[in-house]
Amino acid sequence: MKRTSVRRSLTLVTVAAATAMSVLAGCGSPGGSTQATSTPASKVPELGKDQKVSIVFESYNFGQAGAWTDTFNDLIGKFEKAYPNITVTPQKPKGSSPNPATDTVSSLQSQIAAGSPPDVAQLGFSDLDFTIKSLGAKPLDDLVGKDAVQQNFDGAKYPYAPTARTLGDYQGKTYGVPFVFSTPVLYYNATLFQKAGLDPAKPPTTWDEAEADAKAIVAKGGGKGLYLDCLTKTAKDWCFQSLVRSNGGRVISTDRTQLTYDQAPAVEVVADAQRYVKEGLTPVLAQKQAYESFARGEIGMLLETSAIQATLVKGAKGGNWDIRSAKMPAFGTKPTVPTNSGASLFVLSKDPAKQRASWDLIKFLTSEAAYTEISQKIGYLPLRTGLVDDPAGLQDWAKANPLIKPNLEQLKGMEPWVAIPGNSYLQIRDGMMDAVERSVYQGADPKSTLSSALRQGTSLLPKA
Repeated sequence: MKRTSVRRSLTLVTVAAATAMSVLAGCGSPGGSTQATSTPASKVPELGKDQKVSIVFESYNFGQAGAWTDTFNDLIGKFEKAYPNITVTPQKPKGSSPNPATDTVSSLQSQIAAGSPPDVAQLGFSDLDFTIKSLGAKPLDDLVGKDAVQQNFDGAKYPYAPTARTLGDYQGKTYGVPFVFSTPVLYYNATLFQKAGLDPAKPPTTWDEAEADAKAIVAKGGGKGLYLDCLTKTAKDWCFQSLVRSNGGRVISTDRTQLTYDQAPAVEVVADAQRYVKEGLTPVLAQKQAYESFARGEIGMLLETSAIQATLVKGAKGGNWDIRSAKMPAFGTKPTVPTNSGASLFVLSKDPAKQRASWDLIKFLTSEAAYTEISQKIGYLPLRTGLVDDPAGLQDWAKANPLIKPNLEQLKGMEPWVAIPGNSYLQIRDGMMDAVERSVYQGADPKSTLSSALRQGTSLLPKA
């Protein structure tokens, strides 16, 4: 990967804040069985006028070619001009997973063990507990003061969306600044809808309607029906949580002490998806294969994060087909409960000067200017939602890109991606999603497969 060097001056620039979403302190960490241990500390001093500081920034965005790496390299370059005294070395997580975000935790663990962790890192919302208790993320309220943290969320002009600003909080303190995220969006191929005799102005609002539309697309439209990017281990569990919540259930109890993903709401979600595969409505594809197939115009509907929106739009333009978006369908009359994908930014450094430099980088990357660029080039939600009504911000872009609308509308009713507690949370989550994947794509019995995984996962949960 090409490493970009960035320098930055001490001149304080007013850079608003944010891109957000991690595990809400009301969602990612309430009811944890272990207490975070952080001792109050005096605030880290501002950097001196001529003080040179070098920091390392680890982000899975640098592990994804195209819009992701290009956008964040550009932002780092702009940070260099604004802060010429700070050098930033960006790096991707160490690993070889198809989804580089999957390598983040193991990458940081190995670097911490070697005594050379990055100074600031991007970590997923479901990693919040582990990031604080095991990776040593520092409470920002202690480093720079609670007022400074809240001032960043308030922004120069546009504050964070209320449902986003507390996603990196834990037990009353802010540890992470929500950075990038999405809710599940139903992208659909209006051209295939027309070929199948469907009205592209009326996308499905329920999963029963989506199934009927998928059958029409397969039978008459010459395409594959639908793909839910929620049902493989690679996809993690953010979207699976949303489907289960929307069907009236949870994958873990509200106090996070009991796994519940073998109960009827979750089993029904998995059984429905398995039926889609058996009936030929859903192709048997891995995560990346599926969104690439959709981008080529081969799949009628795709439930997906907006993180790959730029890829989908580029594919539609190149293939001359009409891409549109809608809210996530509902299970009958039950209200949909969108959860969030994405990550927050955390300070890991123990050095006061690097901590201050890391905070300046976080402020810059979550500023109004940064969100304007991130949303336009990648498709992530602008967590400073007021930007979409600003002629100098994202107003023109939002009008020209109606694909963002369902995502913004779902933000109001969003619930956080709930973090599984304990040091074994990855084994628990991966075990759950492996059971889901085997049931949906390999025909395993949903109830018994989920129950077996749940028993194993329960043995790994922290004891009260």
